Order: sequence, then structure tokens, then C-alpha cells
Amino acid sequence: MQKIPCSVAIQVLPQVEDSKVIPIVDRVIAHIKSLGLPTTVGPFETTVEGDFDTLMNMVRECQEICISAGAPHVLSYVKIHYAPEIGCWSMDEKTSKHSDANAKV
Repeated sequence: MQKIPCSVAIQVLPQVEDSKVIPIVDRVIAHIKSLGLPTTVGPFETTVEGDFDTLMNMVRECQEICISAGAPHVLSYVKIHYAPEIGCWSMDEKTSKHSDANAKV
């Protein structure tokens, strides 16, 4: 069982007209992926694993990307699991038993 120090799930909601939301969110996701950290993109949020400082910087950068893309303000929902001494379960440990390949009928 691989333990990680921190995982963050983030959902950004740039407050712009509907047609501009997805392109801005796509820029945020591209930035998150560019960090090279374990990442899972879901329909409502993106989950990332790594060290605490890197992930906190990522959260700040996600806000800045939305603003620089033209959003006058952004709402973000962030979940943080931080356990530097004992570690957190990885995304795979939390979800692999639910994947289609492992599903039991």
C-alpha cells in the first residue's frame, strides 16, 4: 500500500458567461496535468496527489488562471487530505476496486 503525504480535489467555477466556462476550466486542467503529478479528472472535480506545498501552490495557480482568462471572480471547492506522518491512501487504493475491470456482477 503506497502512502502519499497529501491529496487535493479541486473544482473551479469561473464566473463568466456559460460559453466561456469550459474553455477556462480546460486551461486549469491543462495546467494541473503539466505539473506531472498523479491526476484524475472527473466530471465535477480534478484530484491530484503530491506534497502539500506543491498542491497548495497549484490551488493558488488555478485561481490565477481563471482570473487571467477573464473571469472577474472564481468560486473553487477544494478538498484536502493531508497526513504527512502516516500518509494518505492513493487514488488507486480508494477507487480501483470500483473500476469496470474489477467490477463483479
